[in-house]
Amino acid sequence: MKKLACALIALLPLSAFAYPIDVERQLNGAEVSVSTQEVDHNIGAVVLYNYGQSQAQCSAVFRNGPEAPRTRKVTLEPGASSNLTMKFARSIIRLRVELTCGI
Repeated sequence: MKKLACALIALLPLSAFAYPIDVERQLNGAEVSVSTQEVDHNIGAVVLYNYGQSQAQCSAVFRNGPEAPRTRKVTLEPGASSNLTMKFARSIIRLRVELTCGI
């Protein structure tokens, strides 16, 4: 029975796909909340929420190591939220996001 339990434990994944996500923010007067999500080993996401009184234009540049940077853009109405996701060809080790928003 102990051998069976050890075999089952050995089959479990030893680590989840947790990787650090660094976000550089330049909000330029926009009142936007930013949170990050790890969706999969090669997919990362940024969740934006506009709690201001005016429309916000946001652009996020996703960088993962040697792959080319990729940009996602969104226009957020007051009180609206949006997910900006990016899927890479390789597993993410560290995801860097440059977020620029403006009114």
